[in-house]
Amino acid sequence: MEILAQLVVSGIAVGMIYAVIAFGYQLTFATSRTLNFGQGEALMLGALVGLSLTQWLGFVFMLPLVVLFGLFQGAVVEWLGVRQSMRAKSEFGWIMATIALGIIFRNLAENIWGRDDLKFPSPLPEAPLSFLGVNMLPMEVAVVVGALAMMLAVELFNRRSIYGKAVVAASADRDAAGLMGINTNLVITFSYALSSATAAVAGVLVGPLKPVGATMGAVLGLKAFAVAIIGGLSSGFGVIVGGLILGIVEKLTGFYIDSGYQDVPGLVLLLLVLALKPAGLFGKTAIKKV
Repeated sequence: MEILAQLVVSGIAVGMIYAVIAFGYQLTFATSRTLNFGQGEALMLGALVGLSLTQWLGFVFMLPLVVLFGLFQGAVVEWLGVRQSMRAKSEFGWIMATIALGIIFRNLAENIWGRDDLKFPSPLPEAPLSFLGVNMLPMEVAVVVGALAMMLAVELFNRRSIYGKAVVAASADRDAAGLMGINTNLVITFSYALSSATAAVAGVLVGPLKPVGATMGAVLGLKAFAVAIIGGLSSGFGVIVGGLILGIVEKLTGFYIDSGYQDVPGLVLLLLVLALKPAGLFGKTAIKKV
């Protein structure tokens, strides 16, 4: 039972990282019905930029700059990859554009930071904490707390601020929001910027737990996309549950079956959800009247 509890705790930490990245997918889908398939690269860039800044400024002063970097990077992706496709009324052009930009960012990272994995210094003690026989790294606790805090902050922003309400209005009906005087193009840009900012901070949080390098975002981004589909692109609660499910199942599979099959459960869950409930476990099916 202690081993099982240990695996569950580790799975929760990993699952919350998936949930934060999946939350970014949800932000862009809500406002523009598009997704940034370079979301994993946003996490990777956040981790590498954070690593470089930490050496000069320390962890605390580095975080605001990583957020600003993420906001800028997301806005660039929207302007170069999404807005032009939407303007040209290319239904799927944004897919290839965001994938292409993700590859470009990855190549830039390889040329700036190299291809070897780097060690991100942990801002917290590396000695594990023991609670009821379960060992937890302080950074794993920080990941869970930080991920929940980020998603809660975005939700409060959407509910309490005038700019957040503009985002919610554009999510509900972009055409109607435009008729009411809301700059929907700016809202979409902001959603992409916020999506990349959350991914960049997630990269800083996961950095001390995983090797940091130019290729780290590829697998994380793919798994987070699976989480977004499993939980539902229209449900914030769904991405949290989906992330926790995937993180825990991966850890259990890696220990009780074989570490080589650790990536299989996410794909199996994705196929099952797409076959049985395409809108996701907590998503809502949109009904269009023609």
